Amino acid sequence: MSEFRFCPSCATPLALIEREEDGGLVQRLRCTACDWTHWNNPTPVLAGIVQYQGQILLARNAAWPGRRFALITGFMEAGETPEDGIKREIAEETNLQVSDLKLIGVYDFQRMNQVIIAYHAVADGDIQLSPELAEYKLYNPADVICWPAGTGYAMADWQRTQGIEPRFMEWAQREAKGLD
Repeated sequence: MSEFRFCPSCATPLALIEREEDGGLVQRLRCTACDWTHWNNPTPVLAGIVQYQGQILLARNAAWPGRRFALITGFMEAGETPEDGIKREIAEETNLQVSDLKLIGVYDFQRMNQVIIAYHAVADGDIQLSPELAEYKLYNPADVICWPAGTGYAMADWQRTQGIEPRFMEWAQREAKGLD
C-alpha cells in the first residue's frame, strides 16, 4: 500500500486503521499517537505524444531494462500548470520546443498510483536527449502499435483523432518487450 512505516510528525509506527470517511469505511495508514493520516493520493504524471517533423518520437529511458520505447513523461512540479509541465519535460528530455499543444485525456494508472494527463505536442528544434534517455525512435503515426496500459491508451485515443484505427500489441509481445 505504501512506503510509509512511521509517522512523519511524531515517529510513531503507523497502523492500518479503518474509519468512516465520506459515508463509507476507508482503511488508511494512520498514526495512533497524533492521528496523522497518510492519504496515499495518486501522483499526477504528464505525458506527451511528441510529433516531430510529422513523426511520433518515442524514447527509451536509460534506467529501463531491454529496449522498450514510450512517450515522454514526467512529474508535474508544484506551482506549474499541466501544460507548462509537459512543455518543460519535453524541453528537458529532448531539447525540443513545443509550438502546439492539445489535451488528449486523463488516464488511470493504478499499478503506479498515478493519474496520467496526456497531451499531443508538436515540437521543433534539434533533438538532444537528456542523460535520463538512452535513445529515441521516430515512427509514422499509423505505425505506432499501442501498449494496453497507461500512456498506450492515450496514444490510441490520439490515433483515432487522426483517423487511424489503433492496433494494440498482444500481452505476450508486451511482456517480452517489458511494457506496462
